[in-house]
Amino acid sequence: MVDLDATQLDRYSRHVIMDDVGPAGQEALLEASVLVVGAGGLGSPVLQYLAAAGVGTLGIVDDDVVERSNLQRQVIHGDADVGRPKVESAREFVADLNPDVTVETYETRFDSDNAADLVGQHDLVVDASDNFPTRFLVSDACTVAGVPFFHGAVYRFEGQVTTFSGDGPCYRCLFPEAPPEGAVPDCSTAGVLGVLPGTVGCLQATEVVKWVVGEGESLEGRLLAFDASAMSFDEVPVNRNPDCPVCGDDPSVNSVDGVSYEGRCSLSD
Repeated sequence: MVDLDATQLDRYSRHVIMDDVGPAGQEALLEASVLVVGAGGLGSPVLQYLAAAGVGTLGIVDDDVVERSNLQRQVIHGDADVGRPKVESAREFVADLNPDVTVETYETRFDSDNAADLVGQHDLVVDASDNFPTRFLVSDACTVAGVPFFHGAVYRFEGQVTTFSGDGPCYRCLFPEAPPEGAVPDCSTAGVLGVLPGTVGCLQATEVVKWVVGEGESLEGRLLAFDASAMSFDEVPVNRNPDCPVCGDDPSVNSVDGVSYEGRCSLSD
């Protein structure tokens, strides 16, 4: 276990004095290792608050560079970072915020060639991606490995967040395949309210912290849907599909190697 020094007791004092967290909970956070897939709109608040909470190791995987159009919502990057790899900008942000945190950067696309290795190096995974192929890949890789993961997505004024334990149900139980191409425009086409990823990303970070310290009720089995325009939340039950090819009673997928994550990302039984 980690022994909190005087500086850490000061930094994390508002956690330490909580009966639900306390020194043991803070030590668990400092020992935790979390992989964040995506350092953009959702990844920004996730990284900011997990770093502030003292999560000991943060892995950041992203192959993109900072663009000026990102800055309306990707708040860990600044104007001086335009043109820089997002993983480098994110690493510097985290290091400046909390020197307790070890940052591991992967300037690459999260794909079927590296997914199993990256997931296997961390305790938990946060899906902060912005496309369906990556979401399905995160789900499949984590479910096969039995690693809990935390899903979030945003679109215009709407967002959603849920938690998957890695034992099922999985993302494919909720969405067996991606919608047809063009049915759901991306942010560059449809736009997104700048503060919305902050709300959804903070909910994802909240789920991670609760999971690590072992307190509260997670969103496992529930999809929390947020409508920023109406300022309303709704819950949708997420049930395990016994015929799911990844987490069902007789799964046909036990590795992401060789699985195609193109088009509608469907799997044949």
